[in-house]
Amino acid sequence: MYQQQLTLPPRPRGFHLITDEINSRLSAVSRWKAGLCHIFIRHTSASLTINENADPTVRMDFETFFNKAVPEDDPDYRHDYEGSDDMPAHIKASMMGASITIPIQNGKLALGTWQGVYLCEHRNRGGSRQLIITALGK
Repeated sequence: MYQQQLTLPPRPRGFHLITDEINSRLSAVSRWKAGLCHIFIRHTSASLTINENADPTVRMDFETFFNKAVPEDDPDYRHDYEGSDDMPAHIKASMMGASITIPIQNGKLALGTWQGVYLCEHRNRGGSRQLIITALGK
């Protein structure tokens, strides 16, 4: 078993590829034939997902979709202590999820050719984000 915390630098609101940053922390699994890598984000206003890693317009379209689905400044939201993006960020994070699990195959994440791991930053200024990476295998 292997576990490590990864602190990501602050990023603007949007969907950001972080696959390389995760891979940089997985040298300990390079000899494993098989396993699982679980990645958990320790925040309630950002999330993780796996999707298209080549065309950046996919990430832009994700942001557009979620902003339309969960708009800011809804007068029915009560939780707005940190600004108009606060409650929408919590809702978006719940919709996307706080963790992902990826198979490890021959010492590497077994992502598909066009797959990458996204940090989904739902706040205008979310700050640094902490991930816990846990890998099990042999």
